[in-house]
Amino acid sequence: MANQFTPAPLSQADLDRALAPFGESRMLPPAAYTSQEVFDWEMTNFFRGWQCVGRGDDIAEAGMQRAERVGDTTVLLVRGQDHVLRAFANTCRHRGHEILPCGGSTTARAITCPYHSWSYTLEGDLFSAAGYAGFGDFDMADFPLRPIAVQEWHGWIFLDLSGLAGPLSQHVAGLEERVGQYVPESLTVMGRHEYVLEANWKIIIENYQECYHCTSIHPELCQVSAPESGENWAPSAGAWVGGWQDLRPHAVTMSLDGHSDGVFIPGLNDIEQRRIDYIGVFPNLLISLHPDYVMTHRMVPLGPGKTWVECSWAFPAEAVALPTFDPAYAVDFWDITNREDWAACESVQRGLESGMAQAGPLSPEEDAIYQFVTMVARGYRGLPLAATSTESATA
Repeated sequence: MANQFTPAPLSQADLDRALAPFGESRMLPPAAYTSQEVFDWEMTNFFRGWQCVGRGDDIAEAGMQRAERVGDTTVLLVRGQDHVLRAFANTCRHRGHEILPCGGSTTARAITCPYHSWSYTLEGDLFSAAGYAGFGDFDMADFPLRPIAVQEWHGWIFLDLSGLAGPLSQHVAGLEERVGQYVPESLTVMGRHEYVLEANWKIIIENYQECYHCTSIHPELCQVSAPESGENWAPSAGAWVGGWQDLRPHAVTMSLDGHSDGVFIPGLNDIEQRRIDYIGVFPNLLISLHPDYVMTHRMVPLGPGKTWVECSWAFPAEAVALPTFDPAYAVDFWDITNREDWAACESVQRGLESGMAQAGPLSPEEDAIYQFVTMVARGYRGLPLAATSTESATA
């Protein structure tokens, strides 16, 4: 018998309000951001499907192995001699010892458990188990590493722990026309920052998807991009939300004074060279497309009120090859902006935890947040994440 879906432990009336038409709806209830029970439900449901776990160029060479945290577990990524990326449960088939500690990496011709030296090929097949030869009915073919669905998309690695999430192409449907021309897989990461926020993962995405707050807390950003410019895209068939903003006339890109120390990403048209696109891929990847670099935020929830965030900046080879190239013009700008955002997100978290907060209304400028909140609310009910034209608001 198939497992029966259990809805998230939240008031159905609260979810009805979140799913009401835009202009009448409310945010998710505070418990969606503060409850351990809700967080555990999200780890079991949202963070068992497709999610980003890094970039393929971090594990590009044959024999490279890396353990990454995924939801509430860890997964072993392995690049085979055939250069195919594979993923396995990070647990030995003998006694369950981790193959690598979370965040650990190595390069070898085989996968070896450090506990009793059981060894596997890079394709996950057991080929060495000391002392088992001729013992009982033991057959090494019965004990391969457990495979996990993995796919590389434009340089990012996506995993589906459940194996039930359907094709990745469906999850990112509609994004190719937004992302493909930037060819992110061809860019080189030249800067990385890690942050740990005292805030729920959804708060970070909601903050990212609106600039209603920009005039209040982002003076640097407002100097180079008009917060009232641009618009958000209508809901798509994929599990993502997004929109764009214009650069001010003097600005070439997002930096403290609008200058660039790089070059335009080849192949962008005149419109793409004058705007910044902001895309949130459910549940944990934020993609910021600039004329001369691509910035991403990758999130790993650590608890209801704590989230690890890795921010990375990738540039075209033509920029990296310049003798005067320095990524600081982009990295420093966004580190300042990130920290302004993080302070706001942490304050929202504290307010939601105060016991006094109630779900508030969305402004006309927060339609992308509405798309995200309704996506989450549908997921809480076991409905498809992407909106459909025939779906009623409170289905």
